[in-house]
Amino acid sequence: MITALDRIIEYKRDEVAALKRRHSASDLLRTARTAAPPRGFEAALSQTVSEGANALICELKRKSPSAGMIEAGADPISVAQQYEQGGAACLSVLTDMPSFGGSLDDLAAVHNSVSLPILRKEFMIDTLQVMEARAHSADAILVILSAVDDALASDLISTANDLDMDVIVEVHDEAELERANRLPTTLIGVNNRDLKRMVTDLSATERLAPQLAAGKTLISESGISTPEHIQRLRKAGARRFLIGESLMKSTDRIQACKALCNAT
Repeated sequence: MITALDRIIEYKRDEVAALKRRHSASDLLRTARTAAPPRGFEAALSQTVSEGANALICELKRKSPSAGMIEAGADPISVAQQYEQGGAACLSVLTDMPSFGGSLDDLAAVHNSVSLPILRKEFMIDTLQVMEARAHSADAILVILSAVDDALASDLISTANDLDMDVIVEVHDEAELERANRLPTTLIGVNNRDLKRMVTDLSATERLAPQLAAGKTLISESGISTPEHIQRLRKAGARRFLIGESLMKSTDRIQACKALCNAT
């Protein structure tokens, strides 16, 4: 059965091929190395947690395969500034257009309007995308283990590290977590949404959290919308949370962020 993730990866290959026709690796790498220095994504999360708050990675996305249209005309600058005022530790910007309505222009606009570190939320299948992310001032990337094998994951991480970027390795089940535990990066995001079946269940974080290897740091992703969800996930050891849909739908993003940041 062809899944939503399969469809995304299929057109992502076409996008990467087009990227390679437009830019050589040497040109993109040169641009990446002259971009403003990374803002320290992982460090910002840790700083927020050390101060006793929940470290939120607040996400800009206009639509998704699971939720459909969320806010078609969302202004990236306005949304990012609201998140910053609400106490977000970091931001996540979807740069996939077909499925999420995002773009690299959104990433650049957000970078220029706030001081927070930014994750380029994208389906990474080639190291050129990592260089492209840094060239557009991203501070971190996402590596989705459902979409790549271990060799490619290692290459993506290595390229990011060479550019002083942080990496979230995303998993959704035990097999992927076992792989993530062996990879040379600290942040592991447990996606409560199965990208193949588009089913969301917070118990994914609860089930996998005890299996993180020593030295790894947990981020709980997806399906989080209330202080009660935060309280539940904190009991599993989570202090860092990636939240998008519920905040995008909120009529008062600043207060919604504050409530989630302060939930204990």
